[in-house]
Parts: sequence; structure tokens; C-alpha cells
Amino acid sequence: MMNRLNDKKDGFPIPLRNYKLILIGYGIVILGFLLMMGGGAETIDTFNYDIFSFRRITLAPLVVLFGFGFVFWGIMRKPKEIE
Repeated sequence: MMNRLNDKKDGFPIPLRNYKLILIGYGIVILGFLLMMGGGAETIDTFNYDIFSFRRITLAPLVVLFGFGFVFWGIMRKPKEIE
């Protein structure tokens, strides 16, 4: 069994499919941060209550946390067979 684990073809410590999952997770994190953007005031004298919207307070942080979890899962995922 030890020989099977050491006989990887590409020499990478993580299989290629896991790298794809990590990149998808980073995309989800970036999407979450993009959802947090905006809501600034037009002038310095006014206050824009859009910064307290559901999208910025609840949805975007959940998307970012899901993205980080997806990246962690992509790193820790063990392939069913040696690829």
C-alpha cells in the first residue's frame, strides 16, 4: 500500500480535482465580498441606510463563510482512488 501512495504521476501533493475545488471556493469567497460592496453616501452630510440591508449584513457573510468552508473541504478531500 505504501508504494501505491508514493507512485503519483504528477508529483503534486493534492490531486488536480482538489485544486479545481479550491479555485471554485475562492470564487465563492470573492462573490461574497462583492455582495458586501456599495451602500456609500452620496454626500458627507447624508446617511445611507442601505448599508444595513439583508444582502450586506446576512447574505454576504454567509456566502463568504460557505466559500471558506468549501476551500477547506477542497483541501481536505481525500480522493476515492489514486488519480
